[in-house]
Amino acid sequence: PPESRAADRARTRSGPAPVTDVAKLCVCDLLVAQCDVNCCCDPDCNAADFSLFTTCSVPIVTGDSHLCSQKAAIYSLDVEANPPERIFKLIDQVNPSLFCIHATNYEQALSFRSPEMPTSENFDQLLKRFSSAAFSAEPDSWNRNTDAQNPPDANETDRYEYGVPIQTVDAFLRLPSPVVSSWCSDANPAGFLVNQATKCTRSVSVEKCGDVQAVSMLFYINSSILAVPRSSQMVNITVQSITFQSLNGTQTLLNGSDVLRLPVILDELCVNVVLGVSYHVTYTGTGEIIEAAASFVLGAINKEALSIQQSFQISFTQVNTKPVPLSGNPGYVIGLPVRAGFRPQGYPFPGEILFAALNSNKYSQLTILQSASNQDCLAAQGARAPILFGYNMMSGCKLRITAATKCQPLTQTLLDLLKGQSFPDYVASFGNSQAQNMLDWVPITHLHTSEQRISTAFQSSCQIPVSLEIEVKWTKYGSLVNPQARIVNVTASITTTPLKQLPPGRERIIPVTSSVVFTDISSPAEPGYKAWPTINVKLPFDFFFPFV
Repeated sequence: PPESRAADRARTRSGPAPVTDVAKLCVCDLLVAQCDVNCCCDPDCNAADFSLFTTCSVPIVTGDSHLCSQKAAIYSLDVEANPPERIFKLIDQVNPSLFCIHATNYEQALSFRSPEMPTSENFDQLLKRFSSAAFSAEPDSWNRNTDAQNPPDANETDRYEYGVPIQTVDAFLRLPSPVVSSWCSDANPAGFLVNQATKCTRSVSVEKCGDVQAVSMLFYINSSILAVPRSSQMVNITVQSITFQSLNGTQTLLNGSDVLRLPVILDELCVNVVLGVSYHVTYTGTGEIIEAAASFVLGAINKEALSIQQSFQISFTQVNTKPVPLSGNPGYVIGLPVRAGFRPQGYPFPGEILFAALNSNKYSQLTILQSASNQDCLAAQGARAPILFGYNMMSGCKLRITAATKCQPLTQTLLDLLKGQSFPDYVASFGNSQAQNMLDWVPITHLHTSEQRISTAFQSSCQIPVSLEIEVKWTKYGSLVNPQARIVNVTASITTTPLKQLPPGRERIIPVTSSVVFTDISSPAEPGYKAWPTINVKLPFDFFFPFV
């Protein structure tokens, strides 16, 4: 009918509904619940804040630049007003290009949809739909109604990303921590893939221990975790283990972790008080949480106690993978093992992982010979000690050689003794280097030296290894405020000595040593300066304007 055609033409002339509300967009709003300086679109700023601004860092905010017509938010400052004021205008902006989008009526283009994976149930249906040379990907309904709004979750993610707070049914997963003082604050959310360990003090007494929620197991497991943000799929927190700590510090693992133990007063003691909680979260490669468990340490307090110290920890493990212990995050921590790996067979063919997370050393560590009490090298085979970052170490043993000693078998035995059965090829540059990141691993350089120059008469004699010297060069990486230890070079030097044939009945004792030296090669500070140089200048009086 003519009325319908006229209405359709009127809708076409009016243009599409905006995909986003530009009045609510603000790319310079970086601080949570705080006013960003010179960010005129920040909703956290008030008139008093605007009066101190000197300019608008983002003067105009627009949506999709490919649209023929769209809204634009204009921000400016009226410096002639007293005090200065922010001016906001919402205008219609026309795209001068001949090739522009007039209507965004293809709803499927507004959000990314995961492709349907073929299964035994839907394979025939997908084959029928996509097997031809051409097929239609149009939605079921082609809606040209310009008043239709976006799907509410069109621009929202359906998976957890690094650092995003883990959501629960009521709020987020709590990981109490100290804020200003040592007292616990329950407002600290646990971030996804962020391993944390905190300690804080909680005010509690025997008379009121049943009234303080934060000392009860129920406080930490009563709210289910959302598998992905803003979803209806929930993951319950299960109790993995319960350990009871007595007043003198003795810990006992309790049987029956499925029993909820609440605080109760017994003989002037309040027992089952939560002293520590350790969360362990299992996730998939797509950012979905599939399992969550909590281990508790419960204790008792007496009438003299006015407060307790609580410890909290959270760790993450990807499903179908083995957790590898870290030695820092990211830089190495002094006293933790140096992580090592080796090049697997088959590299560099496609599909192979460059660095193995674990080798024959189950903790993936760089090791040296461990000294034995009897100092017998042949009896010390297999005993290894991990190399701890920052610790210079030396170990050794004594080798007894007789006239019946064969050189070639002895050489291989001493190499296995010094280097171990499987000496690694690479060392992690950081304490948290991942096995798949090739640039985060440092190759070990191997050197060979001899204790003395072999004369012509002994050129045919056999050489046996008698020492292994490992030098680890590291540097301070990152800012001066919080430098991180990074390994940049590792050298393993084998020293050999000629084995001369002994007369019958004679013996010879040879010392076999192994050592590790850590060398800091960070650039030293300039002479005459401390960590921060001082500059003797006077700043202008308005240098920090408009801040105090």
